[in-house]
Amino acid sequence: MVVAGCSSSQDSPARRGRVRVAAAADLNAALGDIITKFGAAHDVDVSVSYGSSGTFYAQLLNQAPFDVFLSADVAYPNQLAMRGLTVPQSEFTYAIGRLVLWAPSSSTLDVEHEGLQVLTNASIAHIAVANPEHAPYGRAAVAAMQAAGVYDRAQPKLVLGENIAQAMQFVQSGAADAGIVAMSLALAPNLADKGRRFEIPGSTYPRLEQGGVILKWAVDVDAARALRGFLLSADGQAILKRYGFSLPDR
Repeated sequence: MVVAGCSSSQDSPARRGRVRVAAAADLNAALGDIITKFGAAHDVDVSVSYGSSGTFYAQLLNQAPFDVFLSADVAYPNQLAMRGLTVPQSEFTYAIGRLVLWAPSSSTLDVEHEGLQVLTNASIAHIAVANPEHAPYGRAAVAAMQAAGVYDRAQPKLVLGENIAQAMQFVQSGAADAGIVAMSLALAPNLADKGRRFEIPGSTYPRLEQGGVILKWAVDVDAARALRGFLLSADGQAILKRYGFSLPDR
């Protein structure tokens, strides 16, 4: 019986790790590439839900079933850590987000040369941004418009996406004439050659320092740490840079 038990244990396949990720919507394209490369070297299955960082934060206060939180605002994971809801000292900063004004290639708007001033154009009926109530990119968009002196004229035209990915979808679909969105989405393979963009100076909006954390109730902490490590590795950081993120100082 002992011999049979040992043989059964040796023949059984090794257990695969599992990580459930709550990720900011601006990671929609980049994180897919990161997970593909991570999965080639690790026996870990990664599932991702994308959304607004503020909404995820509210859910995680009630211990929503995720293992890792990747936020567009490092303040959210830091606040979870302060509340004792994370694995101790697992907080990290992985990227700095960048903001662009984007319009489809078919648009007559000269976004590249006029920048945010183009938003005062009478031909624009709708401008897409993420909801500033719970999306860091939405707050940054409002700050950038205020700094450019166009917010008062643009505000009645704003259409709010639940997150930055939905704001981009509004512009893609024609529901909005232009949008203030994440550089990482504008550089996604399915959009890189389908629009024109103006990079909004980083000095005109709060720094989009993006951070993550491992949640206290993570099912597989070792797998979560492995994903965190890859995200911060040279390979992970190179992918983020390719999608237009700036890299944090180490």
